[in-house]
Amino acid sequence: MEGNKEVPHMHTQYSFLHSLVAGGVAGVVVDIALFPIDTVKTRLQSELGFLRAGGFRGIYKGLAPAAAGSAPTAALFFCTYESIKRHLSNVTGAANSPYIHMVSASCAEVLACLIRVPVEIAKQRRQTLGTTQKTTALQILWRAYKLEGLRRGLYRGFGTTVMREIPFSLIQFPLWEYFKLHWTATTGLESTPFTVALCGAMAGGIAAGLTTPLDVAKTRIMLAEQGTATKKLNAHNVLRTVYRERGFAGLFAGFTPRVLWITLGGAFFFGFYDLTSRLLSANASTDNANI
Repeated sequence: MEGNKEVPHMHTQYSFLHSLVAGGVAGVVVDIALFPIDTVKTRLQSELGFLRAGGFRGIYKGLAPAAAGSAPTAALFFCTYESIKRHLSNVTGAANSPYIHMVSASCAEVLACLIRVPVEIAKQRRQTLGTTQKTTALQILWRAYKLEGLRRGLYRGFGTTVMREIPFSLIQFPLWEYFKLHWTATTGLESTPFTVALCGAMAGGIAAGLTTPLDVAKTRIMLAEQGTATKKLNAHNVLRTVYRERGFAGLFAGFTPRVLWITLGGAFFFGFYDLTSRLLSANASTDNANI
């Protein structure tokens, strides 16, 4: 009887740990494998223009802060997402409701942005520095904090990033959950890490394309120098300026590399997340059987 009483606690503990580890592994794999595509996307969206921002030179600049921040960001996101999804499903009794997936993903994105935003600032400024400049990520963040403080320096663009991430997640996660849920019924194939990766790729690509203008605004605000007009603008005004300068094409600058990056990233991210979760669950089941 004692063993039975501990099962729910053990299950919750294992689920939290699995989300933590699996999310961290998936985040690191994606950021390292697809970093060059992200660099090209950032430079295309830069106010300097692609060539002046670096072109194809030094496409791994900014990898260190991205790699350092990817594991805790992804781990925090998935721990929050899975925990809130499980709680809301238990409360409402609606296990596969898209509304639950939307709420869970939105809450998770806000928390993850506490880590993501400073990392993005360091990464994107490294990506658009000239190849002769050797400023490190820590120096970039320290300079931003010293000159502009915590909110306007390290967390500049926080609101814009959240405005980008929440619509993205509102599209991506319900689609991913829907594709997973109906995969076997539609294709007749058993769900595997590979099929979960395909579902993640499709969901990510659709969400990425639709939210590209928000990503353009976020990139412009984060890259803006102190004292410039762009730094003081909100996302709406930035997009109006971009449209006036470059038209519709400007609003979707970096569309192809962004969609490619997030489609591939969705495949890597959700595939490795599912694979790691399955491996951890199998090990946990073996451990429980041996107790």
